[in-house]
Amino acid sequence: MSRWTVTLSFLAVVLASVGTISKASGQDAGAETKQDPSTQMQTQFAPGVVTVIPPAPDPKETFDGPQTLQSMIDAHPEIAWTQTGNHAEGKPHFDPRSRTLEEMLKQVIYRREIFCLEFSFKPLRQLYLDIPRPDGKMQRKLVQYMVYRVRYRGGDLRPAADNLDEPIFKRIESVSYPSRRFFPMFVLEDRESGQQYIDQILPTAVDRIALREQITAPIHNSVDISRVKIPRTEDPNAPGVWGVVTWVDVDPNIDYIAVNVFGLTNAFEQDGEGADAPYRRKALMLNFYRPGDATNQIADRVRFGVPAYDDAEDQTYVLKKYGLDKRLDYRWVFR
Repeated sequence: MSRWTVTLSFLAVVLASVGTISKASGQDAGAETKQDPSTQMQTQFAPGVVTVIPPAPDPKETFDGPQTLQSMIDAHPEIAWTQTGNHAEGKPHFDPRSRTLEEMLKQVIYRREIFCLEFSFKPLRQLYLDIPRPDGKMQRKLVQYMVYRVRYRGGDLRPAADNLDEPIFKRIESVSYPSRRFFPMFVLEDRESGQQYIDQILPTAVDRIALREQITAPIHNSVDISRVKIPRTEDPNAPGVWGVVTWVDVDPNIDYIAVNVFGLTNAFEQDGEGADAPYRRKALMLNFYRPGDATNQIADRVRFGVPAYDDAEDQTYVLKKYGLDKRLDYRWVFR
């Protein structure tokens, strides 16, 4: 047997062993076609790899409706056409009924300009920190955190008013501005119990995390970053604006995690009008998986994405935890 044959045989055994371990772990089993346009890249401002989620503005988000402005109709009953006077059946003489104020208020279309920021992040991590209590004393707690970067690529969408005398907008145009701002809110969600955790500002944690992650760019918490202008850039190596989000008192037994990022876009949905109409903002939902338990949590690795299993029953069980019918590492949702 030649030396090359031995080498190839040994390589085959190693690869088979890796495949067996992979299937047993359930994380990388069942290779599939990539379902999203996210990429991974290295940046000179932080060691390691960041996952990059590209902006995803949708032309359909530039308008809402048609909706009925019932509050306006109720406030001004005099605009209603009735079967009185010389207007037979309440119809105008020369224009169609749809051109009356009452009917136009039943078919109002709202139009707006939509922007969306690029979001990059490092994996969720954990560390113990001394957190100040209301009485001034320090308390040691386990902190969940995520380091991220935002960049503004331009390409905002808005309805194009080609003729201001016509109420019909026939196309969507792309516009860009020198900068945008990011007003974030991060909600960590336990996909099993439904428990949600709002990010907390921990001033003492920012420097400690920046040192641990070796971030060389300025890093901001969820409040400070809103004061920073995010410049428009097309440079793939642009530094962007860096931030860190922190959570405390998270259930140590949590396994299936979703992080909802609000503020990357101004897109929203609203059913009807008024204070009682449901209002939903567009958010980026990142799915994570944390195999482990409440013992030695620091050693547990939190993985990005939905775990894959060869067994169809196991895969269906996991997908239900994330509210999915197929494996998606992230998705845009209205909440």
